Amino acid sequence: MKRHRLDDKTWNKLYRCLQTIAGIYAGNKEKSRRFLDAVHWIMRTGAPWADLPAELGKGNLVFKRFANWSDKNVWGQLHEQFIDDPDMEWLLLDSTVVRAHPCAAGARQSQGGQAEQALGKRVGGFSTKIHAVVDAHAGTLWVPLRLVLTGGQRADSTQALALLEGFQFDALLADRGYDTDKILDFLDQNNAEAVIRGALWAKKNRLIQRQTDWHIYKARHLVECFMNKIKHYRRIFSRFEKYASRYKSFLSFASAIIWLR
Repeated sequence: MKRHRLDDKTWNKLYRCLQTIAGIYAGNKEKSRRFLDAVHWIMRTGAPWADLPAELGKGNLVFKRFANWSDKNVWGQLHEQFIDDPDMEWLLLDSTVVRAHPCAAGARQSQGGQAEQALGKRVGGFSTKIHAVVDAHAGTLWVPLRLVLTGGQRADSTQALALLEGFQFDALLADRGYDTDKILDFLDQNNAEAVIRGALWAKKNRLIQRQTDWHIYKARHLVECFMNKIKHYRRIFSRFEKYASRYKSFLSFASAIIWLR
């Protein structure tokens, strides 16, 4: 049970941040910690809200507060406030697919229906794809900067510009799924080096072959480390939420915790 709780150092930093976010109440430190411990327990174990241990609160009440904070983008703001002093030398792009449980289907039409909830159909059922841009901090550490959700069938390259927009960086490290003319033009316009493994079609069809710095490319494994880390949280490893905003809230919470460590 203890390993599913937030440690004191992480909690104190989270609490100071919560007090600066408008539109929520975090005045009672003890109750606020129990709430965040409850959400962390759900995220870590992947258990249903109804199975929440009694000492962490009533599952339905905790869920309602979690959903309310999701609607107000509190979890996203929490993540953004901890993006402190990123290195911004090398940025890494990648994506990963997670399976969605059948209970994740059936979003209300008033919320845009299932089509707006980043659920795609693949062999075996529904799936969601997590697109992420990660900062290779000091070339050896990995810290998440921005996350985007789509259906599992969407190509990696379709979300690259949305992930990179507004960042100033020296080089982009990515696999061959991001070797497109649109992305390369964007990097040229922003004076950033493309450290991207060449796609097979590009090797055959491009008149001028692009060179790749394979020494820098070795650091691309850091984004794989991030994807592996967030999947230690069972509620992220499998999707149970009907609404993409709530699933992304878990991702934002996990990303904030990663920044603090």
